[in-house]
Amino acid sequence: MMKRLVLAALLCAAVLATPAAWASPVPAQRVVLAGGCFWGMQAVFERLRGVTSVVAGYSGGGAATAHYEIVSTGLTGHAESVEITYDPAAISFAQILDVYFLIAHDPTELNRQGPDYGSQYRSEIFFTTEQQRHTAVATIASLERRHVFGSRIVTQVAPLRAFYPAEAYHQDFVAHHPDDAYVVINDLPKLHTLAVRFPSLVKH
Repeated sequence: MMKRLVLAALLCAAVLATPAAWASPVPAQRVVLAGGCFWGMQAVFERLRGVTSVVAGYSGGGAATAHYEIVSTGLTGHAESVEITYDPAAISFAQILDVYFLIAHDPTELNRQGPDYGSQYRSEIFFTTEQQRHTAVATIASLERRHVFGSRIVTQVAPLRAFYPAEAYHQDFVAHHPDDAYVVINDLPKLHTLAVRFPSLVKH
């Protein structure tokens, strides 16, 4: 009996010492969001805890037309977007969508955002998992049901086909040019509202 107890204890210790038996870390997830000029979108999401990377770029069109001068024509199918990589153990996709809908842009504006016009400034969620799709659709339905906005939400939800990083001079534009007139008028107020409305989500 004693030998069996000792053997059982040794086996238990071996299992606990095996990395595979430990709780596996939740893998990072990725989503691409479009909602107007990517300068402000990038600045907003970079400030969220649990977000490890935000890249400004283009999604919705092909590789050959993923260049700012061409995307600006509004004829490429691309939308100015941000690719967000986040730790779902630190921030949920639902929380990211709260910031997306309530801070980062106006989801009721069709093919425009503030002073910017064209389909390249549309509101669209490019999901990478079925759970993201479900959460996005449910979030939009909830916002509509509660009449959070005075107009209908026009945000599209589609699977991510490809994402193309924008030119280097667009990356972290707000951080590099905080005194730019466009940034001061359109982007800095969003950062202030984010800090006031969602203080628990902001990095310290």
